[in-house]
Amino acid sequence: MGRRKDLDASLSVPSFYGGELRWKREREGLTLAEVVDGSFYSATLLSEIELGNRSMPLALARHVDERLKTDGFFVRRCEDARRARQSGHAEYFADVAEMERYAEVVEEWAPMLVPGLLQTKAYARKIIRTGSPWLSPETGGKQVDARLKRAEIWEREARPAYWAIVHETLVRRPLLPPGEMAEQLAHIGQVVRSVQGVLQIVPDTAAAYPLMMGMVKVMTFPDAPPVIYTEGIHRGQLIDYPPLVKDYRRSYGLLRAAALPPEASLALIESAAEDYRNAAEQQD
Repeated sequence: MGRRKDLDASLSVPSFYGGELRWKREREGLTLAEVVDGSFYSATLLSEIELGNRSMPLALARHVDERLKTDGFFVRRCEDARRARQSGHAEYFADVAEMERYAEVVEEWAPMLVPGLLQTKAYARKIIRTGSPWLSPETGGKQVDARLKRAEIWEREARPAYWAIVHETLVRRPLLPPGEMAEQLAHIGQVVRSVQGVLQIVPDTAAAYPLMMGMVKVMTFPDAPPVIYTEGIHRGQLIDYPPLVKDYRRSYGLLRAAALPPEASLALIESAAEDYRNAAEQQD
């Protein structure tokens, strides 16, 4: 049997949260498996939460409060742990940024903007400055850095499988000057090919298709139920209600069928990158 790992609850809010979870669980004389019994979550995930390595989903916090008779303690502390992890992300996106690190599969639909995991620094800066021009240069810079830091998951050996669907509008209506737009499109192709991901484009000629109303991110995990993330202007929503998650995943599957094949999509992206590169050279 491995040596029990001692916890230092003073290290961070998540560590304190995890230490309290272990103390209250052991006070009740329950194992990890006994605590999660009746939920959608695994004992492995609960162990990671106790160690301060993972956040506790709100649905699991409700279950734990009921199981350990803690009168809403863990639901109330979800907000504290979330704030401790924020680190430059928009408040509503903090949990999503952490979940990406543990996802087994990430699937995205981006009808208007290049997905954050595929953005270059110039593109991220343009989006943040345009969407929130009131931010100070320091705050805006932190948001750009936080967005780019998310792409570090591509450097990990155990990186998630990745599938992105974007709209052709992203390619045909440039948000950046030709040279920077060429770099952005080339970067998309390079990342997708290097991580053995899949990219599809919904063509302009598609008049109607599923999920027309906005972006969707689907994340699945080895030790927890899948979640959906949707986003609007200055707000985002995580969805873990199983029937609704199932509907979103069905719609995403249908969207795949409405998009161009992966190789044709990558060829379109790389051809457009070359066109922008040539346009930039003509301007010089």
